Amino acid sequence: MSNNCFHCLESVPSGFNATVVIDGSAQPMCCIGCQTVAETIVAQGMTDYYKFRTVRAGKVEQLVPEQLVFISSYDNPDIQDEFISQTNDISEVLLTVEGITCAACAWLIERQLLNIPAIKRVDVNTSTNRAMIQWHKDQTPLSDIIKSLLEIGYKAYPFQVDVEASQKQLVAKAYIRRLGVAGLMTMQVMMFAFAMYFGMFSGMEESFEQYFRWISLILASPVILYSAMPFLTNAINGLKAKQLNMDLPVSLAIFGAYGASSYATVMAVGEVYFESICMFTFLLLLGKYLEFRARLKASEFTANLQKLLPLTARTLDENGHEHIIAAKKLKLGDRVLIKAGETIPADGVICTGSTTVDEAMMTGEHLPVNKYIDHQVFAGTVNHDGVIEILINKIGQNTLLNQIIKLQHSALATRPKLVEITDKVAQWFVACLLVFASLTAIGWYQVDPEHAFWITIAVLVATCPCALSLAIPTALTCAVATLTRKGILIKQSHVLETLPQLTRVAFDKTGTLTQGRFSLDAVDLLANSLSKKQILALAAQLESYSEHPIATAFNEFTPAQRDLTNIKILPGCGITGEDNNHNYAIGKSGWFNSKKSNAQATFYIDQQPVANFYFVDEVKSNAANLITSLQQQGLTCHMLTGDASNAGQQIAKKLKLDSFKVGCLPEDKQSEVKLWSSQGEIVAMVGDGVNDSPVFNSAHLSIAMETGADISKNTADVVLLNSDLAAIEHLLTVSKKTRRIIKQNLALSLLYNGSILPLAALGLVAPWMAVIGMSASSIIVISNSLRLLKL
Repeated sequence: MSNNCFHCLESVPSGFNATVVIDGSAQPMCCIGCQTVAETIVAQGMTDYYKFRTVRAGKVEQLVPEQLVFISSYDNPDIQDEFISQTNDISEVLLTVEGITCAACAWLIERQLLNIPAIKRVDVNTSTNRAMIQWHKDQTPLSDIIKSLLEIGYKAYPFQVDVEASQKQLVAKAYIRRLGVAGLMTMQVMMFAFAMYFGMFSGMEESFEQYFRWISLILASPVILYSAMPFLTNAINGLKAKQLNMDLPVSLAIFGAYGASSYATVMAVGEVYFESICMFTFLLLLGKYLEFRARLKASEFTANLQKLLPLTARTLDENGHEHIIAAKKLKLGDRVLIKAGETIPADGVICTGSTTVDEAMMTGEHLPVNKYIDHQVFAGTVNHDGVIEILINKIGQNTLLNQIIKLQHSALATRPKLVEITDKVAQWFVACLLVFASLTAIGWYQVDPEHAFWITIAVLVATCPCALSLAIPTALTCAVATLTRKGILIKQSHVLETLPQLTRVAFDKTGTLTQGRFSLDAVDLLANSLSKKQILALAAQLESYSEHPIATAFNEFTPAQRDLTNIKILPGCGITGEDNNHNYAIGKSGWFNSKKSNAQATFYIDQQPVANFYFVDEVKSNAANLITSLQQQGLTCHMLTGDASNAGQQIAKKLKLDSFKVGCLPEDKQSEVKLWSSQGEIVAMVGDGVNDSPVFNSAHLSIAMETGADISKNTADVVLLNSDLAAIEHLLTVSKKTRRIIKQNLALSLLYNGSILPLAALGLVAPWMAVIGMSASSIIVISNSLRLLKL
């Protein structure tokens, strides 16, 4: 029986004899913790984990009572506000999971958690060591989920930016340590190698030359057995998982050359190339480190968003006295004083004062935004020049800032189809490379046995398809970061692939092509049952329950006392309510089978029209430029609006739209988009996101204008946080630039591999040149992708 623990692969202490039967065989365990986890894995029927894992599991620690109490504290509702978001009855949390090392870990975690009935979805990201979990919180507490992960050996806790930053620092330090060892030893080995190459040891006895070979072996060993060990580990793990990864040809080259040189040293025959191996490893690590730093730069924008929040907040009690508390302790309904120049600590509504606010961190627009009483302000934005008091209405994961972070994590966690294809191509490329390297070795052995080995190593390294695997993910990451910085929030991974394929764009009118800030222009009384003042008061009461942009035009007429009851909102029609005498409604003209007019809204009493309302809503200043630009790019532009008045026709003519349709119900818009799609059109729908959910689901791409803190509930693929139509043109520009850069990256990587392969096979590329070429190709691809950050 093996002396190593089957679960964590560490040595079994003498005297400890615990075993677990796995796939019919008794396997040794090193401690009670590993034994418990292994038994859980067997009991859940998940022993395939041991077949497919590519890295050993972490050693399991037994939890002490204090740790269990700490985990239970995550069930505290006040604490959960910091990291749990709620959508209807589904809760969502982003967990940092320690110990994730490979795809098998992700499979094991998902299997374990999906066995819990309350959990509906689990997405594990192996590159970030995070898991997004959606579940019914009222059925299973979060602490049970964390304990369930502990049962299979994974420590989990809610995602925190500071913790992630410290983890990245540890990775960076590990790179530096390995680079330091490789660099230091390479210099020493190179010193002996150059001396031997230039004949500085000529005239010495052969025993001295052999002595220097042994010194070179000793100096090179830390480089190979420490600095280069991650390459071998990843290669072996990939083979265990039945996958050919990028580290396999590299490992064959490094450890093959090291083995051959060690044999030559011990047997005192042939040549040694310890200096080449050491420099080879150093350059590889340097390339990997530069690649790591470049990826870090691509993702740092989202990571830094959380750091915009202030540490403290100034609350006001009932007597108006100020109290400085930790911003994390703010509660719903707290009254917070914010002075000029201070950062807003949580989402809230202004109740006193007026100011201008810098919302560039969300919208990308650096001009300050005017804010007055009843205006919404957001955490992380900066109060410019006024003193305001706000009432907190969103905290923790429900703030707009945290929703942006969460949605960007979700968008990047989903792998586009093109990425999956290139990953498969890269695996087949590695397989073909191994076959070609074998044929090269056989061929050169017949011609020049002395150089056959090193030419084969050059082939293995030079043609490793690392750049091919980086070509698409790095470009997509940079593009998403750039768009987020400009206030364009990508929610689905297919967006950047779909945008360049669009042939038709449909717009909603109100709040999309127009400002959405209505003012009442005229009231036409159709009956003498009530006065104009009474009708306006009743209409204002009904509209106070609506989120439609027209409702704001009635704000000044809303009475202090509201008498209507049984309020019902009917999407696409209007709002109804009643008192003891009558049923009232306000909505589209022609409702209740009445005669249609060109009014934008009609007021009804007992389903009879009594007044028509006409409003003024200006077209957005950049709408005409956007339409012209889209049409010049070959896209047709259309308008689908629920407004049955002649305002839609006037706007369509003013903007020179290709077609328009007025008086549309939500299902009418959906039918129109479905018809276009059936004709082979690739359709994008741009709307306000409030009542456009059906058509958003039917369009190939959906874009919502400013939906504020409700973005997580919106069905749109893209959210424009600044409601600026110019952002659509920027979105198209970035998507097309991304497509070009992806094509360039693929062309560069394939051109490099295609050209270096015959050169290496002909013996024209030395191993050290192969390392530089492979690393350079990866860095060039990443640097090309980083250009997207400057758009």
